[in-house]
Amino acid sequence: MIRCSGVIRTATAVSFSILLTACGGESADPGAEAPRGLQLVGAGATFPEPLYQDWFRRYNAQQTETRVIYEGGGSGEGVRRFIEETVDFGASDAAMSDAQIAQVERGVRLIPATAGMVVLAYNLPGVEGELRLPRDVYVDIFLGKIWRWDDPRIIAVNPDLELPSRLIQTVVRRDGSGTTFAFTNHLSSISPAWRDEGPGTGTILNWPGGAMTGNGNEGVAHKIKISHGSIGYIEYHFASRLGLPIATLENKAGNFVQPDADSGRRTLEAAAEAGMPANLRLFVPDPDAPHAYPITSLSWLLLYGSYPEPERAAALQSVVTWGLNEGQEIAATLGYIPLPDNILARATEVLTTIGAP
Repeated sequence: MIRCSGVIRTATAVSFSILLTACGGESADPGAEAPRGLQLVGAGATFPEPLYQDWFRRYNAQQTETRVIYEGGGSGEGVRRFIEETVDFGASDAAMSDAQIAQVERGVRLIPATAGMVVLAYNLPGVEGELRLPRDVYVDIFLGKIWRWDDPRIIAVNPDLELPSRLIQTVVRRDGSGTTFAFTNHLSSISPAWRDEGPGTGTILNWPGGAMTGNGNEGVAHKIKISHGSIGYIEYHFASRLGLPIATLENKAGNFVQPDADSGRRTLEAAAEAGMPANLRLFVPDPDAPHAYPITSLSWLLLYGSYPEPERAAALQSVVTWGLNEGQEIAATLGYIPLPDNILARATEVLTTIGAP
């Protein structure tokens, strides 16, 4: 057993060198000097992982008192490890359910840290121009009811595109995923067939139609990249980074909207003004605004209500405060949605309630 950042982990021979690195060692060399200061370990969502890695790299470089380490693996993995208390903090795009929160005796604080857009990226060689997908069409694609790219319902809204007579191959997440939750929560909100007769909402689903699967946003993005005729749901940052084409989706108002940080931020701001829950678990499965991108979601850091060590609680408050302030500008440069002021104010307020038992 190895103790790391106040967290006990079991190491196998295979994982030993990796674990040493995660616990602060730069290598397995027993003579290597460990970094000084308090170490905080977090794990979870892959959706904000590129952002969190950037945040913590910058934060670590600015001071020597605390070193923050973040390990991806998916929202489901982050929630699991948080409940088991093998990390100092978790991260999830699905927040936590009431049942999950009830399992944590130390209490839970859900802190919105960033936000983003779930997009439908696709791979159609030779198809140039904007691909539009109405709400009922992309639901039926993932239900397996529309299975060719030259289906009349797709052609009807894309008359200027030369759509191929090719099978549609959907690509979905294999692991427990907050991105899956955000996407399927949206589908359940707009389609009774999806909600009542189909897979419904969740972080892991039994997908119809023989979908290909990948681990993490990165895995799904790469499957799309190498698979002609494919379409899958991923976070905007990953699609943008790989240069994948992104479909323009129809929103509740009937407008076709491409993902845009400004429209996403306005969507979240309006939703928070309409009623921010006391636990900050705000979902926006189908926004009303005329120019809202239809699949916009917050992503949360999971913190304990109390920590045995006051200095650990103070260190977490410091790094999360940094992310809520300096980190928002960084988020915009990486393709995430900077949080609106009304959500930032509530997140900062709840952050101050974390402390020692």
